[in-house]
Amino acid sequence: MYKRIAAGRARKVFADLTAGDDAALMKDMAEDVHHIFPGDNALGGERHSSDAFRRWLERLRRLFPQLGFEVQRVAVKGPPWDMWIAVQWTDEGRAADGVPYENRGAHWIRIRRGRAVHVQAYLDTDLVTASCERMAAAGIVEAE
Repeated sequence: MYKRIAAGRARKVFADLTAGDDAALMKDMAEDVHHIFPGDNALGGERHSSDAFRRWLERLRRLFPQLGFEVQRVAVKGPPWDMWIAVQWTDEGRAADGVPYENRGAHWIRIRRGRAVHVQAYLDTDLVTASCERMAAAGIVEAE
């Protein structure tokens, strides 16, 4: 039963991300959340706090102001006090320069005692990098 609840909450997180409701996303983040977004681009790297993750979300919003997620699958493993959730998704939207963007990927999320302590994205980083390079060439400094 708790796995179904956790899967529903994971789907809601991606619905909140689509809706731009960062406050809803942040309420379940641990203060020391470890966030990994792969790639050699303006969004790539690691963060080790909820404040750094919030700033990363703000940058994501500036670079991809229109971004919607569709969740295909959610898998939950582990006990309710220490579980891993895998979310497979596709996304689409528009970059800050108005060019359409789409990608697909997955997230691994570790939840300990109701808080996200580890969030790691797996996606086509070449698509993100190409978008950032194109935006930087168009003068969008945030994309550098």
